[in-house]
Amino acid sequence: MDRKEIVKYFYEVVVTNHLLEEVGQYVSEDCVLKNGEELILIGIEGMRSHLIAVKNTYPDYSMKIIRQYCDGDHVISEFIMEGTHKGEWLGMKPTNKKLAFTGVDIDKVVDGKIVEHGGAVNTFETLFQEGLIKPEDCTDKSGEN
Repeated sequence: MDRKEIVKYFYEVVVTNHLLEEVGQYVSEDCVLKNGEELILIGIEGMRSHLIAVKNTYPDYSMKIIRQYCDGDHVISEFIMEGTHKGEWLGMKPTNKKLAFTGVDIDKVVDGKIVEHGGAVNTFETLFQEGLIKPEDCTDKSGEN
């Protein structure tokens, strides 16, 4: 598989089907989470822990890659992830609503494994659209912006 196929398979098959035993085939032990300029070591176990937390919140969680671009070792993937909100998340009690989020992941793939992961998801847009947060929830109550 080429880099794009590796990333697509990881998200659409391994992540969607919660195949935790396969994570190490696609994620490096030295994998880091890229948050701006900061790199945080997560490795295989950190990725597994993240996937467990997501499944606890959205048991029927799935990911679909819409399009991908490659730039050297980096794969940029636009995705839709969907799941029914069944677990507490960000302090919100389960709503039992089926939520859909769009986002972009940027993964660096070296020697067939993800060595760096980062990206962004439209969390607030989805929560606003679904009526789970309201504009007044996001304003500064002190009168200052």
